[in-house]
Amino acid sequence: MNPTNNSAEDFTQTRWSMVRRLQGSRAPAARDALSELAVRYWYPVYAYVRRCGHSQEIAQDITQTFLQQVANDLRSNPVQPAGKFRDWLLAKLNGFLIGEWRELAEGGQVPGAPALSELESRNRSEHEIDESPELAYRRSFALEVLTRGFKRLRDEASQTGHLDMCEALESFLSRDPLPGQYDELSRKLGIRPLALVMALKRLRQRFRELVREELADTVSSAEEMEAEQQALFAALDGNL
Repeated sequence: MNPTNNSAEDFTQTRWSMVRRLQGSRAPAARDALSELAVRYWYPVYAYVRRCGHSQEIAQDITQTFLQQVANDLRSNPVQPAGKFRDWLLAKLNGFLIGEWRELAEGGQVPGAPALSELESRNRSEHEIDESPELAYRRSFALEVLTRGFKRLRDEASQTGHLDMCEALESFLSRDPLPGQYDELSRKLGIRPLALVMALKRLRQRFRELVREELADTVSSAEEMEAEQQALFAALDGNL
């Protein structure tokens, strides 16, 4: 496991990398880039639009049309990465909602678009009824970052033959095991308790690294990274 490098040079190489891949893209590269955009940020946009009062179907159409327009704009109009992508995307969305978005619908299906049933299931389970659009967006963005980090953690564990260990310890990534649980897991996995403690420590460290890598695509500097990490946990605590 390689430690994460937080130098300014690394941010030059990684900041807004997802956005920059959209610029100047040609099919099928353009399709792949748009698919990544949709998969990463579809739900935070949808959650925001729903909290703005739009129905399920309308919110889905707005989200799809908005992401399609953003992708098209980024291909033809180069953007210099600056500030936090999360805030940039929300500002673009607010401008889109104020404008004549109904006239911009293209009718095509964005690659990677989640099903409406999946979107609404998350909308019901992850947000309070009276949650503001801004908080819903920030909380959804934070959950997306964590979810993507955890998926990468599982993928790495699967590739190295440690998926069983990862699955057994995943519920302890954010909390310590209760008394006796180390012994129980030790017997289940057939390893010593001390080895289990060390495995959990490494798993937590790698998870933090992967989350930072996900955030690195959306910020411009180490200072913004620290601020974005604080914002992430504040959003999950409902303190924004």
